[in-house]
Amino acid sequence: MAYVITEPCINVKDASCVDVCPVDCIYDTGDQYMINPDECIDCAACEPTCPVAAIFAQDSVPDKWKSYIEKNKIFDYGTVRK
Repeated sequence: MAYVITEPCINVKDASCVDVCPVDCIYDTGDQYMINPDECIDCAACEPTCPVAAIFAQDSVPDKWKSYIEKNKIFDYGTVRK
């Protein structure tokens, strides 16, 4: 189970989560950050640092933001820099 960054991050992009991630799996995708689920080690370090409460464990994403689970899975992380 990976962590997922959801809608509240859009256009906020506070980098607190990036700074605490021990495996550098959080990517700047332009309008928000996203967590590469293939790299996430489920440490949860990012979740409490998010000032807009945009980060959730995959099985805890609120229904209104469930689409972000798939968005994080299918994003081409090779096209962006960490």
